[in-house]
Amino acid sequence: MAVSVREVAQRAGVSVGTVSNVLNRPDQVKATTVERVREAIAELGYVPNAAARQLRAGQSTTLALVVLDVSNPFFTDVARGAEARAEEAGLTVTLANSDESGARERKHLEQFETQRVAGVLLVPTADAGDSVARLREHGIPVVLVDRSTADASVASVAVDDVAGGRIAAEHLLEGGRRRLAFVGGPHSIHQVADRYAGADLAIAKVDGSSMVRLDTEALTLEEGMRVGAQVRDMVRAGEVDAVFAANDLLAIGVQQALLSGPDPVSIPGDVALVGYDDISFAAAAVVPITSVRQPRRAIGTTAVELLLAEREAAEGATRDHVVFQPELVVRASTQTPSSQTV
Repeated sequence: MAVSVREVAQRAGVSVGTVSNVLNRPDQVKATTVERVREAIAELGYVPNAAARQLRAGQSTTLALVVLDVSNPFFTDVARGAEARAEEAGLTVTLANSDESGARERKHLEQFETQRVAGVLLVPTADAGDSVARLREHGIPVVLVDRSTADASVASVAVDDVAGGRIAAEHLLEGGRRRLAFVGGPHSIHQVADRYAGADLAIAKVDGSSMVRLDTEALTLEEGMRVGAQVRDMVRAGEVDAVFAANDLLAIGVQQALLSGPDPVSIPGDVALVGYDDISFAAAAVVPITSVRQPRRAIGTTAVELLLAEREAAEGATRDHVVFQPELVVRASTQTPSSQTV
């Protein structure tokens, strides 16, 4: 239930008009009174009525899309899909970057709550349950993007990342690889954890196979290059013959590290390499990278569709959960005589 300006006034011990002045003309109010009213606003979680009226009247036309890494082409494509569908509905999309930081994510969501956006499309860093609940309490619909959820009250659209991790590892195992390295992190990001879990399921079914986990601090090209130097040493020592990277940016970074220096490692001769997302840069790499494809634009389009439905859904109704199936795209980084392109 939204907090009213009258409740704020009662908590602060002032008139409704004084609260209005604090919100709109604080220079005309005593500093001690301003402080008391603002404390009441913070305690009650009050959102200015003008914005609330705008949302109820259907005048808010902005959707917020919060992603993990705005520089990742995967999220760029998701945003383009969301923007195209939002435009059809007379809405615009504002893009925010959490940079894989829970604190930054919360800051963005608090700002969007204050602005009373028409809805939030959220790619969560970890468990965003409290933030989602707060937004919905204030009448702002939320859809989780690139993340499935067991919560029937929150709509979501995602790809089956466990299946994606499994088919990536199965492809490497079918090519005769037995000593895999999983490159990715942090594992607090559910997509990373699910992709690793899927690969682990495939490893468990093949005797003599193993997988070492090489954690990264972020899903970036730079982190791929950093860990790639370690992978190069492991390949030369005979400890690794295949790499499954949690996304294509990591895979490209790993490849650059493997191919650099006076004594480069051969791909796929010495080590096979699989990425995830199938961004355009994967196909354009020095050695084109096999990748697990996600329907990036369809994810964005579907997210807006779910949000539009969410705005009309009755309180307590079960929300939709859309799960796409991933697809393996085989390229030169794993190509063997028995490989089949998709």
